[in-house]
Amino acid sequence: MKLRLIFLFMIISFGQLQAQNEVISLWKIVPNSIETSEEEFIEHGDIIKISKVKKPTLEIYAPSKRNATDKAVLIYPGGGYTMLAYDWEGTEIAKWFNSKGITAFVLKYRLPNSKSQKTPNEAPLQDAQRAMRWVRFNADKFGINPNKIGVIGFSAGGHLASTLGTQFDTDNNFKEESIDTISARPDFMALIYPVITMKDDYTHKGSRNQLIGKTPTKELIEQYSNELQVTENTPPTFLVHSSNDNAVPVENSIQFYKALNDKKVKVEMHIYPYGGHGFSLAINQKGYLHTWLDRLDDWLKTM
Repeated sequence: MKLRLIFLFMIISFGQLQAQNEVISLWKIVPNSIETSEEEFIEHGDIIKISKVKKPTLEIYAPSKRNATDKAVLIYPGGGYTMLAYDWEGTEIAKWFNSKGITAFVLKYRLPNSKSQKTPNEAPLQDAQRAMRWVRFNADKFGINPNKIGVIGFSAGGHLASTLGTQFDTDNNFKEESIDTISARPDFMALIYPVITMKDDYTHKGSRNQLIGKTPTKELIEQYSNELQVTENTPPTFLVHSSNDNAVPVENSIQFYKALNDKKVKVEMHIYPYGGHGFSLAINQKGYLHTWLDRLDDWLKTM
């Protein structure tokens, strides 16, 4: 009986350790939304996939206090603006950042294929802006330097990250709170096999169709083609892509690199000959693709 009680106590204690990550809601009243019967859906398979997001959240991953630096990063999982690969390109990435002493925040952002939004293409950026402002507002609480907060995005999450990095000062069309006056500019960006352009030549059609529709106007195509939105104030950027990416052509990263370089924005790019699309940490990939994390670590130390 005594052994059973000890075993039960160990299970409960382990469960408490596993449940330490705080999850906060981004909004008291979610802007640009309408009430529907639609419900968020979570699919538990090889990858945890979340779709139909109605209430955006930040999940907080903090490193141990003795290892902590004063840097932080917001993580935007990909999923073609249809769903979020929440663990594959979210929470697993957060754990890696924690191993480097960096506080990580995984953003569960609204997706434009939801019926619960008035103007679907505006919702992801609204959540990205608010997430950056929330972290900056609460920087002291987490021991973060408010001038050392970056963003990393994968695939369509890379498009959202690059949209934030180039259009962080987009005006709000909702009633603002005081937090909405804080700068939403990231201090650095890491874009991993990102969707960048919405132009026909190299776009990822699935992401484009979800974000701006199958027959978008020229204005929307240009607005969300982030290689066209780069300015001298775009944050320093780290890019990773594979040459054999058949989903999001490597030209997305190449075009963004050129736009940044032309504006004299600090940029570093690593193009691997293999890896395809969606390799995440690349732990089980052949060769040296997994070393992209070492290159990111080196680059972060210069920020």
